[in-house]
Amino acid sequence: MTSVGRLVVIEGLDGAGKRTLTDGLTAALGAKGASVASLAFPRYGESVHADLVREALHRGHGDLADSVYGMAMLYALDRSGAADRIRELRDAHDVVLLDRYVASNAAYAAARLRQDAAGEVVKWVWELELDRFGLPRPDLHLLLRVAPAVAAERAERRAENETGRERDAFETDDGLQRRCAAVYDELAASGWLAPWHVLDGVAGVDHEALATTLLGQ
Repeated sequence: MTSVGRLVVIEGLDGAGKRTLTDGLTAALGAKGASVASLAFPRYGESVHADLVREALHRGHGDLADSVYGMAMLYALDRSGAADRIRELRDAHDVVLLDRYVASNAAYAAARLRQDAAGEVVKWVWELELDRFGLPRPDLHLLLRVAPAVAAERAERRAENETGRERDAFETDDGLQRRCAAVYDELAASGWLAPWHVLDGVAGVDHEALATTLLGQ
């Protein structure tokens, strides 16, 4: 539909329903004749940096997980390694859906340091991932907003029912999840990096209506 597809990022807490939204939107966009591709970060099993993240979050590699900047760098390096792939997908499809992107790094790093969206680490993430690594800028963020307690309950249920989805050090930190939700709201309110569209992750999302919006129909 366009020479360069729209890069749409789905953000939210662990357990917000990002994968469900990705699947629903992919089906709705496809039904409207749009070509859709998707990519999820971290790229576990594909990127060495992502695998280091997972191992650290399950208490591997000593005190690596305790380093806010160290972990943020690994997340950024994972995305940097996928930059060309993102561009290729965007050139070949009408819509590219990304499950987590740069804003995740900004939100979680700020929450861990008890900073807000105007803090130094959010600025550092922008400069690192966009200015230095040259990651493609998204066209739109979709923020799935759910109460941290609801997200935690979903993440716990997912861990019980899905092999390999055990909750990690970030997911089990309820205080971190609450602070992260607040930073996400601030990023959305300020239009950080790209426009934000906030969705109710509890009431449910009308995938067909959202697909129509994304295609500008």
